[in-house]
Formats: sequence, structure tokens, C-alpha cells
Amino acid sequence: MAEALIRVSCSPGERRVALLRGDALDLAAVERPARPDGVGDLHRARVTAVSRAMSGAFLAMADGSTAFLPESEAPDRKALHEGAILPVRVSRAPQGGKGPRLTARLAPDEIAAAAGQGVALVRRGPDAVLRFARMARDAAVVTDDAAEFARLRPLLGERVRLDRTGAFDDALEAEFDLLAGPEVPLPGGGRLTIHPTPALTALDVDAGGQVAGDGEAVMRLNRVAVAEAARQIRLRNLAGAILLDVAGLTVKRREALADPLAAALAADPLRPRLLGLTRLGLFEIQRQRVHPPLQEVLGWPLSPLSHGLIALRRAAREMAAVPGRMPALHAAPAVVTALEALPDALASLPGLRLVSEPGLAPGREELR
Repeated sequence: MAEALIRVSCSPGERRVALLRGDALDLAAVERPARPDGVGDLHRARVTAVSRAMSGAFLAMADGSTAFLPESEAPDRKALHEGAILPVRVSRAPQGGKGPRLTARLAPDEIAAAAGQGVALVRRGPDAVLRFARMARDAAVVTDDAAEFARLRPLLGERVRLDRTGAFDDALEAEFDLLAGPEVPLPGGGRLTIHPTPALTALDVDAGGQVAGDGEAVMRLNRVAVAEAARQIRLRNLAGAILLDVAGLTVKRREALADPLAAALAADPLRPRLLGLTRLGLFEIQRQRVHPPLQEVLGWPLSPLSHGLIALRRAAREMAAVPGRMPALHAAPAVVTALEALPDALASLPGLRLVSEPGLAPGREELR
């Protein structure tokens, strides 16, 4: 297996993490540290209602949110009664307006750490850097931020290096830009498009006229496409029901792509299940939801906050290049409002002024 390397790029309000194997991006994550997804967090929570119909209980968390604990995740079902305080861990991020999913099946050290009275957040779960470092135990970790270096060094030791010139090169920046959009070009022509919906995610292979009338060329293109589809599912952390439509093949001929697709999906740590072909010839895939898919973090299309954080990243580079410069960021009102709601991001750029301009659309931010 190719040598692994973890790169951590920090900018105001955001942390981007890449696990590379050789030169290939294998896993990716974008996190807003001020708004963690909560997965892996250890809590003491209070049972507020028991639902026999749903085979579980609703618990009140320290931040005022409500989470769900399935009966199957409670070792002692007798403890599921209103008012009980239970040690629990978040096993799945919130989804579609529903709260997080919990488990009470904890390790002995977690039970000991969560001992006490009252509802409380006991400790945070591992972030993407630590999760990737567990998956690739020999991988060096390179970050461009001194504070991140100081945070990680006691946790990961000498594996962590500081590179002030930047953790991401142009190629990696371009890969992350692609992950924020719906289209992925395929080697040799054609493209893969990703369409998330509330019910499922659809992936479509478009040959783009590159192989018209050539059956073998169509099959070669689709073999490349199914491998890239599995990779994009992994990189974007797509979850739930996923349908893949390949290009220009009869349903019968599509069956030959099942084994290559299954092999590509096997590289995914979450082990997605290939359920087969529908009558319409769509590959049906199911992937477990744990952390939110990337489009939920970034917005689809990009949210005002995402546009604002991209602008702050650019402002940080320009201010570092010209010490003493005090620019103003002119942005749409929605972008300014989103940034003002994330004060930690702005605090890292003292001197930067925000100017609300109704005439600017999100994505058209200007530094003046």
C-alpha cells in the first residue's frame, strides 16, 4: 500500500483535513471547530420520554438538544425510565431535523469518566485529524498552523510537523474545490455528476460524446467511472441510499460492472453495501451515516457561511503577505451575518472589517 500522509490546513473558522496515499486523496473532511458535529462526544444525559413504538428513548443533552437512544444500544433496558441520568456517546450526527443518535454501550474508561450527577458534556469525541491518524497509524501529520501543531503534538507525538508555507499545494486545493461542486471530470473524457436530495443521492455518468458507437470504449469509461464514483462517495462522506447510473449500457451489460464497483467500495472504512441493480439498471448502494455528508457542512449550493470562510481564507493569506494591511471584506448581507455568528473566526483576523453590501451576491466577496 502507498505511503500515507495527513495534511491539515487551518484557516479562520475552518479546518480541512486530507488523508493521502501516495499522491491520491483517499479521505477528506471539512470541519468548523466552533460547530463540531458531536460524533463521539461523551455525555451524561437525562431520559425525558420512553417510546415503546420507536423501541427507544429520547434524552435531553447539556446543550438543550434532544437525542435518541435505541433500546438495542442500552445494555440495561430497565434504566430507560423518565428522569434517569445515563452515560452515553453520540454515535451518529443529527440528520434532517432529527437529533443525534446515541449509544449507552460504553467502554469501562468511558463509564468511569462519565460518572457524576446532572446532565453534562463530559468530553468531545475525536476530530477528523485524530480519526484519520487512527486509520493510518504510520502516517506523518503536516499542518500549517502553530496552534494546531501545539494541539496535536501531545496527542500524536513526533508524527506531527509544522509547515508554515502551507499544508495544501495547488493540486490538493483543486481537489477540495471539486468536492464542493456537483461535477467530477473523468480521465479520458466524460464526467460524473452528484445530485444529493433529502431522500437519496444520485450519481450519473455522462460519456460526453467521447465514445459514441464504440461498445468497448463505453465499457472502459464506465469501469473508470465506477471506481471514481466509489471514491467520491468516500471523499464526500455520502450516506444513506445512493443510486449510480452508468452510461450507454444495457441492463444486462451493466451486470459486468458489479464486481469492479464492489471492489472499489471495499476500500471505504464504512464498508458500503452494494445491493444490486434496480429494474431500471441503477446500482443501488447503502452507506452508513455517522458524520454529516460534506454537502451538509458546506451547503448545497455553498452556504453564505462557506462563502464567508473562503473569503476569510483569502484575507488571511493577503494579510500575511502584506503585514500591517487592514483590508475590509465587502460581502452580501447574508455572508456578513453568517460570519458575525462565528466570532471565533473573525477574532483570528483582528483589524479586518466587514462591510455589508446588498448589491453583492454570495460568492462575489471583495477585499478592498
